[in-house]
Amino acid sequence: MRSRLLGRRPLSSASRAGLGAALALLLLVSAVEIADGPTAHFIGLLAAAPFLAAMFAPARDVVIVGVTASVVGLAFGMMPSGELSAAVSIDIVAVVTATAIAAVGSTVRTRQSAQLAELAKLASVAQAAVLRPLGPQVGPLAMAGRYVSASAAADIGGDLYEVVDTPYGVRMIIGDVRGKGLEAVRLASTVLGSYRHVAYERSDLRAIVADLDRAVARSVGDEDFVTAALVEERGGTLTIVNCGHPAPLLLRRGTVIALEPPASAPPLGFMPVVRPRVERLEPGDRLLLFTDGLAEARRDGEFFPIAERAWALVGHGTVADGLASLENALVEWVHGRLDDDIALVLMEYAGAAAPGVVSSVPSWELGTEA
Repeated sequence: MRSRLLGRRPLSSASRAGLGAALALLLLVSAVEIADGPTAHFIGLLAAAPFLAAMFAPARDVVIVGVTASVVGLAFGMMPSGELSAAVSIDIVAVVTATAIAAVGSTVRTRQSAQLAELAKLASVAQAAVLRPLGPQVGPLAMAGRYVSASAAADIGGDLYEVVDTPYGVRMIIGDVRGKGLEAVRLASTVLGSYRHVAYERSDLRAIVADLDRAVARSVGDEDFVTAALVEERGGTLTIVNCGHPAPLLLRRGTVIALEPPASAPPLGFMPVVRPRVERLEPGDRLLLFTDGLAEARRDGEFFPIAERAWALVGHGTVADGLASLENALVEWVHGRLDDDIALVLMEYAGAAAPGVVSSVPSWELGTEA
């Protein structure tokens, strides 16, 4: 509070550490000079104190450290005769010069840190604009989404997800844009913008895939693409089309079923021709959708065993708690070092719609083999 009243921000732990190291050096040099006798021999070492402070502290504190070091150097340099020798004078000038250089360096570092913090903030805003919060309830589905970033810096990826309640049922998409940074976020935004429109207009998931493929093709180069899985729940029937994306996992009564597509299809941008997979849901079924950052997470060359551990991690509690436990287990597995961002969506089917609610299933879905 006192620092705020004086118009100064409280010091961070890093700044306090830098000032502590500088103070420790001043005390050490002083102790050595006292033990060495009346003639000063180690004043030049005081020039290191402002550099230590500059590593973490703001320029104002660096100058204070430099002034303190200069005063200490003068005090020892004037003993015992009360006059400065030529060698001591050079050492004092070196301390003053070091203080000026360190203060400039601290100013540059502080500005760069502020710019990085602003970039990280803008990245978070951009990511939040692309990925809207999910759930907790969409139609008959309990829903949760989670984005796990591989970096604390402003390096953001193109993982995407969305859930919408349409006249054709609850529809979901999860996808992964090739690459990272703002270009990946831009393409993810393009895909989600198109999806949020056509999901309400097209009765056939294959028509949605065709629309999204054209949107991606107009926005990227020849080597860019977006993997995606589209899911529709209608009246307890689950329909999935997959464009080069990791297969969703169906969790049912303690078992985990990978919902692989009937035939493989390339990612969006390569004109995929998809075949739907249809499953009949049971009350209590859960579906886990994820991007390849989860499938490729590894420790010492061993991949994270998501299929083996999925039920134990996300099969209990609320869907939000399940995703949290999955993230914690993953971070522990890789020792906190992820190579890629990860998008996660977990949904739970509560049961059939209330009586009187009619939900039709399109004829193209009937008879499709799981």
